[in-house]
Amino acid sequence: MTALELLAPAKNLACGIAAIDHGADAVYIGASRFGARAAVGNSVDDIRQLCDYAHRFCAKVYVTVNTIVYDEELDATRQLLSELREAGVDAVLVQDMAVLSMCQLPLHASTQTDNRGVEKVRWLREQGFVRAVLARELSLEEIATIHREVPDMELEVFVHGALCVSYSGICYASQHCFRRSANRGACAQFCRMPFSLVDAEGREVEHDRYLLSLKDLNQSDHLLELAEAGATSFKIEGRLKDISYVKNVTAAYSQQLNRIVSRYPDKYCRSSLGVCSYTFTPDLRKTFNRGYTTYFLHGRQPDIASFDTPKAVGEFVGTVKELRADSFNVAGVSSFANGDGLCFYHGHQLEGFRANRVVGNRIYPYRMPQGLKAGVRLYRNSDQEFERLLAKPSAERRIPIRISLQAIADGFQLTAVILSQSSALAPLTVRFAAEHQEAQKPPRENIIRQLSKLGDTIYVCSEVEIPDDFNYFIPNSLLSEMRRSLTEQLQESRKQIQKLVSAEAQEKSADRQVTAVDAPPAYPYPYLYNIANRLSQAFYGADRQSAYELKGGAGPIMQCRHCIRYSLGYCVKRGGKRPVWNEPLSLRLGDGRSFRLEFDCKNCQMNVFASE
Repeated sequence: MTALELLAPAKNLACGIAAIDHGADAVYIGASRFGARAAVGNSVDDIRQLCDYAHRFCAKVYVTVNTIVYDEELDATRQLLSELREAGVDAVLVQDMAVLSMCQLPLHASTQTDNRGVEKVRWLREQGFVRAVLARELSLEEIATIHREVPDMELEVFVHGALCVSYSGICYASQHCFRRSANRGACAQFCRMPFSLVDAEGREVEHDRYLLSLKDLNQSDHLLELAEAGATSFKIEGRLKDISYVKNVTAAYSQQLNRIVSRYPDKYCRSSLGVCSYTFTPDLRKTFNRGYTTYFLHGRQPDIASFDTPKAVGEFVGTVKELRADSFNVAGVSSFANGDGLCFYHGHQLEGFRANRVVGNRIYPYRMPQGLKAGVRLYRNSDQEFERLLAKPSAERRIPIRISLQAIADGFQLTAVILSQSSALAPLTVRFAAEHQEAQKPPRENIIRQLSKLGDTIYVCSEVEIPDDFNYFIPNSLLSEMRRSLTEQLQESRKQIQKLVSAEAQEKSADRQVTAVDAPPAYPYPYLYNIANRLSQAFYGADRQSAYELKGGAGPIMQCRHCIRYSLGYCVKRGGKRPVWNEPLSLRLGDGRSFRLEFDCKNCQMNVFASE
């Protein structure tokens, strides 16, 4: 049976706890340093608290230590890894190979290590990694091939959230333009900037459009396909997102995974314990999004980019019907609230405004937006009523148990079984010495009521089993003591299981042998090894060039599967329109800096070079 894991983001402790409460099987979070989102670091103490909370449900916590590390940071990195181990972290995500020699925790190869093929994933497995976070660009067929060729490697795939236009770990645009390295957690969002597309003669093909900005990923309808291809961990992007995003998206994907488990109970199960109840209906349309795409899941698709805006578009809510001087009404079934954020496309620009006052389907903005007219499609990117629901306690997670009561020779025996979604885990039994007293009236109803009172524990009693011929009186005080003892032992038993699992994983990691690599993966440009310290240099070999951040490089600053020529309908390889320009094409920023495009049709890839 395959255990499926929903992996949710956490920018802080509160988001991490919310993710667990709303159905995550695991959470990934950044520490105070060395994470690929430098703006959202967390103390080791907060991470320890998150581990304690997650482990109550046998959920896991992974910490991102996935930046490249400079020589002067090696000691601090080693110290952090030791502290994370003591805090109970289940694994760390890694980019820099220097970490291998320092870490006694299970290692996950971050997507920053550019994991897009069988050879790379096999090589990572040989280095001691237990999981590879695959490149976002991979198709189902490519994922299935990797799983078939490297079956003993756990595969993690992104299923929701923002998309990087470049293969992760080999994007140097932010470093080149702003001295802010994406490999150091300081990406300046170069790909969300407006560019003009210029041909070799200096003619503009496109003017000030967001030609590298992609829509957001949404694979919620394709989780079963991904599982069948060999993915076991489904990752939600969003360590910069707020708690409302975490709650809504986690709940939506958790429900989808539950449907798969219910449909195939003999094949799949969830990797953690607990059943969630919600005070809201999850809706991915209401969460920050630039429009959704399945990216390359089923091969190259034409509509993956968001050329007109890098901002949130949200959900379609209707069509503008009739305008007055201070208001307009909307044709559709959506309801609105004061303060809703609304937007519409005016030419190639997205214009946004707030609903100052709402009366039925008539909206009164603070100021009527220019460009709004009848027939325009209206979107909502901030739903006030939905946000109010999520601002309150919005989920509760409990572990269902089945309790059985039996009479034994010198008293009574309680047995509890923790119920997962697909099977019953090992039972736990407690015995109590007590005199048997025949009941004067049927005892069943009171016994069930007393044993079911699990209060503020993380357990909920799904069923109390009592033999049909059971006719003994048990005082409520004894029933309460039996119930309390049972739940305490359940807690202790679960803790011991978690400790054994963690100890076994750490023991295997402690035995990991790190040596210089005879045959590192073949890259076309030497700085793509991202070598920034002496340990990484020794690992790859002295002849390998230092990272782009240290010495620059003559190769591309981006490698993209996204292709502007294809998206504009001019892909020669796939029978597109005849180009109306002379190549090479370049992207030009408003300040005049330009970036040459190379269309590598053999590999179906677009490379972006910094112009000399």
